Amino acid sequence: MRAGTSEPAMLSIRHLSKTYEGGVRALTDVSFDVPDGQFLAIIGLSGSGKSTLLRCINRLVEPTSGQIVWDGVDITAASRDETRRIRRQIGMVFQHFNLVHRSSVLTNVLAGRLGYVTPAWSLVNHFPKADVAKAMHELNRVGIPDKAHSRADELSGGQQQRVGVARALMQDPRMILADEPVASLDPVLAHSIMQYLELINREDNVMVLCSLHFLDLVHRYADRAIALNEGRLVFDGAPQEIDHARFKAIYGQDAERVG
Repeated sequence: MRAGTSEPAMLSIRHLSKTYEGGVRALTDVSFDVPDGQFLAIIGLSGSGKSTLLRCINRLVEPTSGQIVWDGVDITAASRDETRRIRRQIGMVFQHFNLVHRSSVLTNVLAGRLGYVTPAWSLVNHFPKADVAKAMHELNRVGIPDKAHSRADELSGGQQQRVGVARALMQDPRMILADEPVASLDPVLAHSIMQYLELINREDNVMVLCSLHFLDLVHRYADRAIALNEGRLVFDGAPQEIDHARFKAIYGQDAERVG
């Protein structure tokens, strides 16, 4: 909960730590809350723990210790079936798009409904007509309905990431985890993808947790920022509060400020 507000915290991270095999410590005692509908930027150098944090939230990575509570449900204690139900409501947008390149754009978007349909149907790409209509709606929403029947690998990087956003929207998510979604895009395309995430956040009241490198994007789109340095939380506040001293603490003494 942000200081000075009475907003209820929908997502609570408590003393979260993750140590990988070999003793590599990715997260150390990280705690923060995220109110429903907030756009939270997660910043820090590569290797600071941003991706691990996001993947712990939907248990693509198992935390070593700590607790993640979302809407009163302890995600870290959920069974396999409970985790599957939780993941239905959490959309994931990946840095490298994570598309099936040989499949059509429409099929890739429909993959966002896999948690809702009969598994045997999904194996033969058989989806209800309502899901196909919804997929076309989401493609229209991200501006590429004309690409529905193109192969995913025929699209540009920016277009592929729009497919990734549309796929996440197919889940009717209450939360979106965006893991450096614009790191491989040029600045113009980066802003276009961020604008779609902002639209979803504002219009659909979907919580967005988005890891980013560049402060200009954080300033433009985020309500709030947290920063990680070597797996530890070193900043939590408004993006505008990241002054020169805080920037050095986050990115190191030799880093150049961008944005």
